[in-house]
Amino acid sequence: MSEHNPFPDEGNTGHIWDDNLRELSNPPPNWWMMAWYASIAFVIGYGLIYPMIPLATTHTKGFTGWTAIGEYKADLAAVEAARKPYEDKIAAMSAKEILADEALSTYVEHSGKVLFGDNCSACHGAGGAGNVGFPVLADDDWLFGGTIEQIQTTITNGRKGMMTAHAATLSAAEIDTLANYVVGLSEGNADEKGKALFQSKACFACHGMDAKGMAALGSANLTDGIWRFDEADKVASAKRTIAHGVNAAGDAKTRNAEMPAFKDKLSEADIKKMAVYVYKFGGGK
Repeated sequence: MSEHNPFPDEGNTGHIWDDNLRELSNPPPNWWMMAWYASIAFVIGYGLIYPMIPLATTHTKGFTGWTAIGEYKADLAAVEAARKPYEDKIAAMSAKEILADEALSTYVEHSGKVLFGDNCSACHGAGGAGNVGFPVLADDDWLFGGTIEQIQTTITNGRKGMMTAHAATLSAAEIDTLANYVVGLSEGNADEKGKALFQSKACFACHGMDAKGMAALGSANLTDGIWRFDEADKVASAKRTIAHGVNAAGDAKTRNAEMPAFKDKLSEADIKKMAVYVYKFGGGK
């Protein structure tokens, strides 16, 4: 920076470099000053109208008294007022009656989507498509029954599957034979040797003589192609289930299969809505 000012009458700031490059002290353009004053006026006006400045225990309220939370509560009240006629009917009706009422059923399709997303989709997937270890809700394969009443009971009280671990009671060869038989049942090519073993070991006591399962016990239908614990190697998957069971106490390799109860988490009306919503995926019976 120069120590002298070769342009004393120019009105520069005295900041000069190389005796030529200097900083002038020209005032800002009028348009810029107008914009600056306008912005100051805007901030003052905004502070007078809306909440703005935090204080020790509160804040300035503004002339209008408007707040974001106040607007939210007003909008929520309007939504709840629109929903009230439907919600009042749902509270007084059974899930089966709601399902039969076209207007209420359509309403539940929309309101139930949020409930399902918040409480069920993490396990059962979007739209009830299922995940490995968690049943598909959009098909007609139901462990504990797919009527609207049974679905409501499942949501209310939860479910815990059970299958005895057979590693200590069956030989490796027998487990292999049963696993191949079960996979064969689902593929339509089950063998007689496996069928005889299935009957002699009383597997039919839970899965039925036709191996199609029993809703009262929550036992799986072994004749379809739906696998709750689906793995790339279905025979290996079936062998593990036979050997180590489902929720078998004391077996570290057992399958874990439990659905929590929602009776203490959701209201009775919400449970009815959830039952109708799940039923309408298309698999309800």
